Amino acid sequence: MPNRLADETSPYLLQHADNPVDWWPWSPEAFAKARERGVPVLLSVGYSSCHWCHVMAHESFEDERTAAYMNEHFVNVKVDREERPDVDAVYMEAVQAATGQGGWPMTVFLTADAEPFYFGTYFPPEPRHGMASFPQVLEGVHTAWTGRREEVAEVAQKIVRDLAGRQLDYGKAGAPGPEELAQALLGLTRDYDAARGGFGGAPKFPPSMAIEFLLRHYARTGAEGALQMAADTCEAMARGGIYDQLGGGFARYSVDRDWIVPHFEKMLYDNALLCRVYAHLWRTTGSALARRVALETADFMVRELRTREGGFASALDADSEDPDTGEHVEGAYYAWTPAQLREVLGDADGELAAACFGVTEEGTFEHGTSVLRLPQDGPAADAARLDGIRARLLAARDARPAPGRDDKIVAAWNGLAIAALAECGAYFDRPDLVERATEAADLLVRVHFDATAGRARLARTSKDGRAGANAGVLEDYADVAEGFLALAGVTGEGVWLEFAGFLTDLILDRFTAEDGTLYDTAHDAEQLIRRPQDPTDTAAPSGWTAAAGALLSYAAHTGSQAHRTAAERALGVVHALGPRAPRFIGWGLAVTEAMLDGPREIAVVGHPDDPATAALHRTALLGPAPGAVVAVGLPDQKAGPEAEFPLLSERTLVDGSPTAYVCRHFVCALPTTDPAELAEQLGPARP
Repeated sequence: MPNRLADETSPYLLQHADNPVDWWPWSPEAFAKARERGVPVLLSVGYSSCHWCHVMAHESFEDERTAAYMNEHFVNVKVDREERPDVDAVYMEAVQAATGQGGWPMTVFLTADAEPFYFGTYFPPEPRHGMASFPQVLEGVHTAWTGRREEVAEVAQKIVRDLAGRQLDYGKAGAPGPEELAQALLGLTRDYDAARGGFGGAPKFPPSMAIEFLLRHYARTGAEGALQMAADTCEAMARGGIYDQLGGGFARYSVDRDWIVPHFEKMLYDNALLCRVYAHLWRTTGSALARRVALETADFMVRELRTREGGFASALDADSEDPDTGEHVEGAYYAWTPAQLREVLGDADGELAAACFGVTEEGTFEHGTSVLRLPQDGPAADAARLDGIRARLLAARDARPAPGRDDKIVAAWNGLAIAALAECGAYFDRPDLVERATEAADLLVRVHFDATAGRARLARTSKDGRAGANAGVLEDYADVAEGFLALAGVTGEGVWLEFAGFLTDLILDRFTAEDGTLYDTAHDAEQLIRRPQDPTDTAAPSGWTAAAGALLSYAAHTGSQAHRTAAERALGVVHALGPRAPRFIGWGLAVTEAMLDGPREIAVVGHPDDPATAALHRTALLGPAPGAVVAVGLPDQKAGPEAEFPLLSERTLVDGSPTAYVCRHFVCALPTTDPAELAEQLGPARP
């Protein structure tokens, strides 16, 4: 019989609806029930594409005996971290503070007042590698709860007090300057893996935001070392197993330092960020590899993550059914043996594919299988022949049982995808990608944005065209604004600038303290044991730094000093963290590069059907100036609140020809009708 999760919309929660565990969704009713019964709450947090979440579910939550013990002694609450990032953040902070590490599945035991007192992540069904078994943990917590309740309560209250003392205040640090960015570059250089690309050791995550900083730093300063680190890392990832050599798109991370074997889940946010980074690398260098990867990643998102409603699904699972065993195992969809290659391609092409893609008899993955990659020392092969091999292998792979897809639409991640697809469409003359970006933006406005209740809000998620109940957090407002601003610059449709203004105003009104400090939840959001605020950029831009970027761009479009001031105060976090931990503040560093460069404000006026207008517009979009904003439209627009693009106000044609205007730091260059001269104006503005 299904439990209480059967009525939820989250695919992750629905995966547990048939567990024998009497799961509750996160709700006041669950904690009231714990108080009524006098038992603790067992909080389990995960997400649908998490491999070890599936393992623990199969080993423990589907086990009748374990479930019976959980039901007897606990109120069990299941949370999808992608729906409730606030709940996840608060308790993950506690887990990391107590254990020195974190991850998912996250297992936390709480009092009926939601105060945590015991923590962990994955627990095996029996003792293993020095880890206690999950039944042992359950029995130990139950014994402590029943025999030492006062001691448990004291521990929980101390943890909450410690968390409350962690409030961040970076608004007074002041905006960072060139010195902090130079120190950040030095820190990245020290962490750089010159032999393999990327930063640090295994596991290795795609450093998309740090790469964006490196590209912008090169554009502003001409530092060749920054560009080299960015380009070499992008090439290493694109050649590695972390990149899907057949279908495009990136896996979550590499388990080794060489980018060979990935953790196979594919996340929307990773692919949106990397698609944009490779497009920007192409814009900077003209790299054919960067162009191919950007387009293949964009096409992957459209082909495999786009939903019927026009948005983009959250993720593809790491696991899928092994056609030989019928079991769900990690990587079954993506790995190959030499024999499988020959079966699909024949002996000659099979041998060539094995050599080109690094498939060996011993295997690079598990059970003699290999993950496809493009080793530097692979044989030279005719491009057309290799493309044909890829197409045949992809068709054969399509016949395998596919990984599951988490169909929920997360507002923030769709904002990142909108920005990436809009820019790729503009750069590579792919209007279909701009259309897909526009359709996703339209879905967010129609389904996620609600102004009918008297208080405008953005829903965090939707599924099947229906908004979820959970309120958007700071990253949702900021990343959607980022996507809308990029879409406005590409399409020349001022409505997207207007919507971005709504969202940035809500950031100022509901997520910002009087001293400029930002919080991840709104002032009127559900009160947890601590109001979460995390400025670090990890898998995706933090709400804090994403807000700084959106506020800065909106200020450049409109001249709003309030938005500019808020952006500069928010970037105080970069002043504090950039020199010390540059890998974990990459987007903040990238936004700071834009702030130091201006950002440039580019207005293009002319008739939309005039090829000269299109040429100037394209030149503006391809300019490397960090974070530059672009407006395009008809000339002679009146200034005032009704103007779609304030940058176009009072802009006229020069000698009757389409004209571009470039301004920076309250100073404007001479208007130009020549794309080459415009490109010159968008080059480095170095002292």
